Amino acid sequence: MTDEEPVRIVCIEDDPKTIDLVKLILRREGFEVIGTTNGRDGLTAIEQVQPQLVLLDLMMPDMDGWEVYQAMRANEGMKHIPVIVLTAKAQSIDKVLGLHIAKVNDYITKPFSPSELVQSVRKVLDQATASS
Repeated sequence: MTDEEPVRIVCIEDDPKTIDLVKLILRREGFEVIGTTNGRDGLTAIEQVQPQLVLLDLMMPDMDGWEVYQAMRANEGMKHIPVIVLTAKAQSIDKVLGLHIAKVNDYITKPFSPSELVQSVRKVLDQATASS
């Protein structure tokens, strides 16, 4: 047993089944996952939990993923947290917008495989560790 804290990840996704799937996949890898089903609760969770990573769905009612992302980047306490976008929007223009214009850390298209999710999470966390 190590005394290292598990890496905390907040998953903001309006589909509870997707949150459950993400939790199942990432908990097996030793991550702690906190799920919220809307953007406002997601921002509150980020503030409270101070996660090392955020998984963010783009298409949500109420407050969409881009609004959450902008709110994070405008907040001193959150702007350093890496973001992986999870989305059903597979169009390449969205990927270009996400990766190059908004500067999200990675972009996963639903449906995704467990290994794709784990690889992306590890890659982004490694990059964040290397740059801090």
